[in-house]
Amino acid sequence: MRLSELLYSQGFGTRRLCAGLIDNGLVAIGGQACTDPGAEVDVNAQPLVYTVQGQSWVFQARAYLMLHKPVGHECSHRPGAWPSVYTLLPAPLRQRPATGKVQGVQAVGRLDQDTTGLLLLSDDGTFIHRMNSPRHHVPKVYEVTTKHPLDERQLSRLTTGVVLDDDPKPVAAAGAQALGEHHLQLTLTEGKYHQVKRMVAAVGNRVEALHRSRIGGLALPADLAPGDWRWLGEGDLALLHAAP
Repeated sequence: MRLSELLYSQGFGTRRLCAGLIDNGLVAIGGQACTDPGAEVDVNAQPLVYTVQGQSWVFQARAYLMLHKPVGHECSHRPGAWPSVYTLLPAPLRQRPATGKVQGVQAVGRLDQDTTGLLLLSDDGTFIHRMNSPRHHVPKVYEVTTKHPLDERQLSRLTTGVVLDDDPKPVAAAGAQALGEHHLQLTLTEGKYHQVKRMVAAVGNRVEALHRSRIGGLALPADLAPGDWRWLGEGDLALLHAAP
């Protein structure tokens, strides 16, 4: 791959801007400055580490990320009253070009602005579809703080099924465990609109705080602070399809 095309694919701007970065000696591979935009680079030599304006990057053919979503952010490129989660990513990740029908890096599903926790992002359309599709039954685990004390009746109804106002078919949680008087761990394999809040409301309680702690077998790392992100490795991707 030509060096200028490599930078373009990684989100460093238009092809002209990428060529300009190279012409001005602002790009290096293996510690060696590269000033030829047409230089051929072996992108299969993994990991391919390069620097742009002194910042180190690793070439990623497709972006697979996790983000610890903080409260007060929307999962939208066109947010309303709250800032977008995409502002938490560095510019090259926000600017990665479209791949197929996917217009750059996208959130895999959404979390409400007042919901925190594990959020996946990618520019791989197949991956996004697989993670979002209810046919694949990828479990998602939520930590729920409730307004009223929990009881066995509520837990039983959550796992046997409740009817939401937009669907006559009952919706059931894959798991519901009380971890405290007001602390519920809920596992879902679907992704309906405001599903946790609506299910909890259907059993006579109310969500006061909501946090997604796990997707599949992948848990939100304890050392990933709210607002921070990291790349997903091959082991992480494998865990996404494992049981929690």
